[in-house]
Amino acid sequence: MSHSWQKTLITELSTIKQALEIINSEALRVAVVVDENKRLQGMVTDGDIRRGLLNNLTLTDPVAKIMNSNPVTAVVGTSKEQLVALMDNHQILSVPLIDEDGVILGLETLHSAMRKECHQNPIFIMAGGFGTRLKPLTDTCPKPMLKIGGKPILETVINSFIKAGFVNFYISTHYMPEQIESYFGDGSDLGVNIEYVYEENPLGTGGALGLLPHDLPDDLPLIMINGDVLTKVNFQRLLDFHIDNNADATMCVREYDYQIPYGVINGEGNKITSMVEKPVQRFFINAGIYVVSPKIFKSVPKNHKIDMPTLLEQHMALDSDVLMFPIHEYWLDIGRMDDFNRAQSDILGLGVL
Repeated sequence: MSHSWQKTLITELSTIKQALEIINSEALRVAVVVDENKRLQGMVTDGDIRRGLLNNLTLTDPVAKIMNSNPVTAVVGTSKEQLVALMDNHQILSVPLIDEDGVILGLETLHSAMRKECHQNPIFIMAGGFGTRLKPLTDTCPKPMLKIGGKPILETVINSFIKAGFVNFYISTHYMPEQIESYFGDGSDLGVNIEYVYEENPLGTGGALGLLPHDLPDDLPLIMINGDVLTKVNFQRLLDFHIDNNADATMCVREYDYQIPYGVINGEGNKITSMVEKPVQRFFINAGIYVVSPKIFKSVPKNHKIDMPTLLEQHMALDSDVLMFPIHEYWLDIGRMDDFNRAQSDILGLGVL
């Protein structure tokens, strides 16, 4: 998204000449008409101005006479892939991003949406588990290398980060590491960098952080994910959330509903005060995806066994800011055979292969 879109804003009382000056001076090539509350009223392009002049309008006429009062818009947060498709379908070069009240919050151009950003943040993938619950499939194959839709789960995970512009990967291995390393190598076939850390003994979901190289950048948060998670979460949005909120760590969470299969009775002494038939309880569960700042991941000693929730609790006790990022996108932890079978049916519709 362009960071200079605010310079394109004008009001309905602005003149056609003022709109023309904005179009000629700004690379975005449009003028955006808003009201006093920055609610979108219309868009003006060079073509709109030319048509107005051909219809005997003058440069001093108000821009409201030529603007497109029903422009194509998108809700802020729409993925770049969807924005590109939207602009391609409508044969337009830019689209305003608005909130639910019609307030403009940005302007995406086709050029910007198609440009692939490159992020240097390390991606750390946990791929050392035994996959005991998926036996006998994992008797001869590490769980992240089981194939979903014809590709190893781990390859789909890596590709989802590559599509988001991430290029530096670290993979933690323990169980049958040679299968993972021989398949992915140094990542050059995928156009990325892959390094491996080997857990001689299982160190828990947080302990492997202590095996990472000591020269990782001090100013770049690390994204950490379990190697058996399929998701369409927007990693760029996750990283932006972490940075914008100045968090020390961010945990992705997923809403989980549990319905009690009985009527629940509340009372005081032997007096019933209320009855609720099969109530639903809602919880946030750990989705196995984290953003971790250097302050956190560099605090883990080498070969120190610890799980991520425990590590984060320790830092919370030291007043570190640990936030949660609810994800509503597709998410599946492939821990059991039912999950594995579900993933096989889901994968083709996800667009992540």
